Amino acid sequence: MTTATLEPARAASAARKGTAMARIGNVVRLHFVNKSTLVVVPWIVMAAVFVFSMTIWLIVTIASDGAAGREGNLYSGATNWIFVYMLVVAVQAVNLTFPYALGMSVTRREYALGTGAAFLAVSVVYGLVLTVLSYVEQATGGWGMNGHFFAIPHVTTGEWWQRWFVFFVGFAFFFFVGWVAAATFVRWRAFGLLTLGLCFAVALIGVLALITLTNSWPAVGAWFVSSGAAGVAAWMLLPTAAAALGGFLLLRGATPRS
Repeated sequence: MTTATLEPARAASAARKGTAMARIGNVVRLHFVNKSTLVVVPWIVMAAVFVFSMTIWLIVTIASDGAAGREGNLYSGATNWIFVYMLVVAVQAVNLTFPYALGMSVTRREYALGTGAAFLAVSVVYGLVLTVLSYVEQATGGWGMNGHFFAIPHVTTGEWWQRWFVFFVGFAFFFFVGWVAAATFVRWRAFGLLTLGLCFAVALIGVLALITLTNSWPAVGAWFVSSGAAGVAAWMLLPTAAAALGGFLLLRGATPRS
């Protein structure tokens, strides 16, 4: 085979790769067409929860003549809501866009890569937003009341990139867990989703029973303390990657249904 015959083949291969990359980019953009689900609603609710928490803290501070803030810290676990909501967003995103994308001649592989890229991009940006807000909270003395909403003790510690990493992994984990749930529903509908939930419940109960029966809770607690938030987040990359791979494999055999 001569160079002259190889050139057309290389050109055709490059064109196919370029077209594939364009379709992957289209999938990424597809997920941001409806900004309310992915961008607007989460932060509106987050802002509302923040205002509610601030109001409660203010009432407690006034009622205690400021002692609540001076003698201890005011906590709110409401920040966790936005992470869990990403699971819901992933389920909605896959179920709404998967049939449409395949109808536009996007392959399942291209759809999976584009969807994964969109989820990771959102995780990066949202992680940065929470990191900045955690520093603002610290700079203002917990909004003047020694409150902890974004700057979570024992979690938002270390350098800025460690805080961002913890937030990023949290977002990515729930995104890809939602991806697995959505892919299961697309492929096997409600029966598959119910089976997945039951399997997860059995596995979780089994792990908790094993730790309890072997009296390993002190060792588990010591591991969390010694690893730190960033170390635990690093280990969380393993189930996150497994969920991403599982969702990809499930979508490869999925067929859109009305």
